[in-house]
Amino acid sequence: MLKSIYISNYALISELTIDFESGFSTITGETGAGKSIIIGALSLILGQRAETKAIKTDSEKCIIEATFNIASYKNLRIFFENNDIDFESENCIIRRELTAAGKSRAFVNDTPVSLIVLRELTTQLIDIHSQHDNLLLSNPNYQLDVVDMIAQNSTFLSNYVAAYHAWQAIQNELNEMENNAKRYGAELDFIQYQYTQLIEANLEQGEQENLENEQDTLMHAEEIKTELFTSQLLFDEEKAILSLIKEVSASISKIKNFIPASLNWLERIETAYIELKDVKAEMASFAERVEDNPERLRWVENRLSELFTLQKKYKVATVDELITLRNEFESQLEKIESFDEDIALLKQKLAKAWTKLELNALELSNSRQKVCTGIENYMVEKLMLLGMPHIQFKVEIVSSGNYTLSGNDDIQFLFSANKNRELQAVQLIASGGEVSRLMLSIKALIANKSDLPTIIFDEIDTGVSGEIAHRMGEIMRDMSNSMQVITITHLPQIAAKSSFQYRVFKDDSGLQTQTYIERLSDEMRVNEIAHMLSGKNISEISILNAKELLTSK
Repeated sequence: MLKSIYISNYALISELTIDFESGFSTITGETGAGKSIIIGALSLILGQRAETKAIKTDSEKCIIEATFNIASYKNLRIFFENNDIDFESENCIIRRELTAAGKSRAFVNDTPVSLIVLRELTTQLIDIHSQHDNLLLSNPNYQLDVVDMIAQNSTFLSNYVAAYHAWQAIQNELNEMENNAKRYGAELDFIQYQYTQLIEANLEQGEQENLENEQDTLMHAEEIKTELFTSQLLFDEEKAILSLIKEVSASISKIKNFIPASLNWLERIETAYIELKDVKAEMASFAERVEDNPERLRWVENRLSELFTLQKKYKVATVDELITLRNEFESQLEKIESFDEDIALLKQKLAKAWTKLELNALELSNSRQKVCTGIENYMVEKLMLLGMPHIQFKVEIVSSGNYTLSGNDDIQFLFSANKNRELQAVQLIASGGEVSRLMLSIKALIANKSDLPTIIFDEIDTGVSGEIAHRMGEIMRDMSNSMQVITITHLPQIAAKSSFQYRVFKDDSGLQTQTYIERLSDEMRVNEIAHMLSGKNISEISILNAKELLTSK
């Protein structure tokens, strides 16, 4: 339940604190006193868009803070854990701050949260029903939500939504595959041609680098053979590299008994000698293989030209990339060949998914059909009490033939308030006062089915008076047995039904107009209700009438 509201520097309010009780409370006051300001402030707590003009003139920041007792709603603990917010069951504090610079921040128990998280939480805590919300009655989706809430069919709805998503996913996959089959089918000949060309090219990884190296060798064969021959002579002639190293080794051997380090020198000289002999042998072997072969050179150059031509055609830089392309073309050809089989399998899956969707939709529809009579009887009973003796009300459910996230039912509330008047859609024939009574009856209907802790009615009594107002007050009082009900009203009959009453008023005595609210004592309630009955000049008769209204509840 809503325990309190704190408002600072909002509209005409400098600072205001309101403590609320469980049960039924009413807020009264003159037109223009500022009751709508309080609703506007609460709307910010619900995550609605903030406007800097709402900040009180000459103020840098406004703060709206609401404290809730959520001890009875243990299921909310999961929400707090999932969003890493401390769970304070007795005093859950939700705060919204606006600055004159246009910045907005939201907090839950001093933890900063996004407006999305704020809305997700507060929609589970409070419902503000304004006059504008009466328009919801003409919305088929709202009517469907009402039926689903009464049907308590969340399991059926969840099963249907899962089946709907599964069916839609397969349908999308099938559409994509059929489109690809059509597209690839049109490109089949070209893909096959490209694949064949790359297959016939006999591409090998590393081939281009090897050919380029071989090309360099063939182009400089004579120079290579000459220099390698010269190098071998330098290894083998008298006083050449190997002979000199041998002489160095012999000299060091003569003094090895006198210099301990010389053994290491000899070992390293021997290693160098062996390495150089290996190099000489490899150079000789390579020199034997090098030949001046114009024919081979022409072949290598032609092969490289072929590779370069393919790279240019396919806009790649290496043979490896050509091989990757070849493999991709092969995969595409395999995919094209398997399209018919894959499409057939998907169609089988789609048929099964459709059968499950139809079954879940039927279960969902049946759950709705079962509660229609109960809804109709309840609405007729309540609306008769609210001054519609000839009321007819019907929940019409027909198959739309079109599956959506909410099923394939079209739901419409049909209504007639007069004898021998054909039932029509509520939005077509209900007057303003009738819509108010319809909405109150619907809210009362769903009160026991929802886990909502608090509902606030903002002048839902528009267009009614007298005995009807009296009965609307009784309905709201009955609703307060299962939830906290706060009602902003101009009607004394409704105000008198509440357990607690608050008065909103303006003070123009200072430099700026200020809005205040106060909780009324029993004596103050008598005067306030008398004022609502007779206007500015309170008479003894209005006082007596006020006392009678208060005692008759």
